[in-house]
Amino acid sequence: MTPAPQVVIAMGVSGSGKTTLARLLAEAWQATFLDADDIHDEAARARMAAGLPLTDAMRDPWVARIADELTRRVANGERVVLAFSGLRRRHRDRLRETGLSLRFLFLHGDKTLIAARMQARSGHYMPASLLDSQFETLEMPAGEADVVTLAIDRPPAEVLRDALAACT
Repeated sequence: MTPAPQVVIAMGVSGSGKTTLARLLAEAWQATFLDADDIHDEAARARMAAGLPLTDAMRDPWVARIADELTRRVANGERVVLAFSGLRRRHRDRLRETGLSLRFLFLHGDKTLIAARMQARSGHYMPASLLDSQFETLEMPAGEADVVTLAIDRPPAEVLRDALAACT
């Protein structure tokens, strides 16, 4: 049996419910909640707010900062739930390279549903116009043993129930 992870990562395109699930899971699992969006630098946020997608060269230092933060927190005895897009396999692999016990929860859903969610939210720097680029960037995590796929076309309580089951 696989040991319970030290870090659980809610991943998927923008608007898939990563932050919502990660907050709920952190509370239920008695873990620290982190949002990878908070680790972006100001230039990256401004670029996305202007409707321009990030390049891989722009994402790499961000992913390195996330890996460092996870390592530091686990070394301090924390369990962590991270909301992180994880769109590229190499970014997921970079987090795996930390040697931490990880579990990825891939929030998977229909582009139409996600676009409607993005249109309904306010106060987020990521515009709905970048959704297409998110799906183009996404490398599906098929065959990655530490990834559990969760369908998002259900109530948050059901997604949380399945997420908790994946963390034990």
